Amino acid sequence: MRKAKLVARCTALLALLPICGRAIPLFAQQALSNPTLPRALDNLLTEPSLSNHQGSVFIPFDSWIYPAIERLYSLGYVDSAYLGMRPWTRLSCLHMLEETYPKLQRAPGDAEAWAIFRSLAEELGYDAVAPTTRAEVANLYVRPMYIQGPPLNDSYHFGQTLINDDGRPYQHGFNAVLGFNASAQSHRLTLQVRGEYQHAPGRAAYPQSVEALIAQVDVTPLQTPEAVPQADVFRLLDANLAFQLAGHEISVGKMEDQWGPAKSGGMALSNNAEPFYALRINRVEPLRIPLLSDILGPFRYEGILGDLKGHRYPNAPWIHAEKFSFKPTRNLEFGFSRVVIFAGEGHVPLTFGSFWNSFTGFSNVSVAQKQSRNDPGARHSSFDFTWRLPWLEKWLTLYSDSIVHDDVSPLAAPRRAAFEPGLYLSHVPGLPHVDIRAEAVNTDPVGSSQGGQFLYYENIYRDGYLNHGNLLGSWMGREGKGGQAWITDWFSPKTFVQIGYRNAKVSKNFIPGGTTQNDFNARAVLRLKPNLELNAFAQLEYWKVPALANGRQEDFTGSFQLTYYPKLRWHR
Repeated sequence: MRKAKLVARCTALLALLPICGRAIPLFAQQALSNPTLPRALDNLLTEPSLSNHQGSVFIPFDSWIYPAIERLYSLGYVDSAYLGMRPWTRLSCLHMLEETYPKLQRAPGDAEAWAIFRSLAEELGYDAVAPTTRAEVANLYVRPMYIQGPPLNDSYHFGQTLINDDGRPYQHGFNAVLGFNASAQSHRLTLQVRGEYQHAPGRAAYPQSVEALIAQVDVTPLQTPEAVPQADVFRLLDANLAFQLAGHEISVGKMEDQWGPAKSGGMALSNNAEPFYALRINRVEPLRIPLLSDILGPFRYEGILGDLKGHRYPNAPWIHAEKFSFKPTRNLEFGFSRVVIFAGEGHVPLTFGSFWNSFTGFSNVSVAQKQSRNDPGARHSSFDFTWRLPWLEKWLTLYSDSIVHDDVSPLAAPRRAAFEPGLYLSHVPGLPHVDIRAEAVNTDPVGSSQGGQFLYYENIYRDGYLNHGNLLGSWMGREGKGGQAWITDWFSPKTFVQIGYRNAKVSKNFIPGGTTQNDFNARAVLRLKPNLELNAFAQLEYWKVPALANGRQEDFTGSFQLTYYPKLRWHR
């Protein structure tokens, strides 16, 4: 009976979403498809160059700007977008539009591209003409959510019901988020703050048998089962102070990171976990170096040094990460990254020497060195690429992400690497507003099962690739296989209806009996008013984890988020 109600609830929502989306006023769609720009925007984008000498705030991951630019890229434009390195600043996005405008003017009949471009130009144009000293409350939002049935929320072992959600807590019952985005800017300095109150119910402790299994697969001491308390906390998701210097944003604080082109999140860094405090040096504008760029094209890079929370083995480890992304042609981007977790209480003290040893160490070391103060840390390396396919560059984009442990690069050890390939169809023939995306993920390398003790794991840093208990990398976790697919109908660059499917399986060699998840979800993002957005989400999940529960379990998640864009601005 309960199952029938859940299915009926999902069916009703799927039936209502297209009706709600098509209720967008017709005149709004016509305005967006008009291939002309207001005189002010036209003058702005035909200036020789927009300022490279002022600071600019980073765009939150849940902004509509990211999918809009990616769609525009996959339609054959925005050649200077680096999809494998996010977040982007507002000013760097405006520079992308500046570079794209002449090319788009040669295609006046591409109504879909013009609609996206116009919305982006109207959104970002303020940053080029605004006073250099200003402050803004960008948005206020509230997200009530109810989960019926037992969800999964341990991606390091059994799986996650909700993924890539900045590590927000959730449990069976009523959950809620209430937050805001604000920023301030003065010449080269920027301050960005995103804070939110988070509520989630508690849950009972794992049985002793589950704690014993976790201790066995992680090779850790057996812990006394403890209940998860109710969460009622205020957290800062973004809180960073940045200084612009010669095309770089040098910042300190918390900020989201995603290194990889997949919608599912980067294999090296994603927003699956709560952002961590760090010092960052981000080359936000492409750099050209004579001779090198003649071969590899312009490139971007980022370096991170920060500390992680919620660890025991050892406590208080540090992390440093570096990434370089190159664009040798307008249709190809590739990048290399490295993430190292090092130091930690009672193991290796944090000094310049221990950092330098970790930064320069690439070769395997002996067991004796791993257990000493000269341990270079747990090292993971990644490679990703994005390729607009020849003769189909306005239609198909192929991309892939990969990661390997204790090797220089996945390219050097493909059989030991995890992979996340994807394919994006920017529009369906005859349906220019519909796109399709599919991604697979495999963190169970062929012929090299290590019982979960390889990727995202290390025999010294046994809970290292986590922050506050959530994976920094792929939601798939250790020794798993699965994928996701989405079909999206875009009513405007800011509004859409989407249906999706996700599957995940964890190897029996890691978790006895394995695990299986099947998620069916739907999302609708609508503008009730120009400054009021509704984001409705529903997901029906079936899962089997013999280690946790007998038989098949099911849960239903329903939420809606109201976001108000007051555009409260102060300037001097």
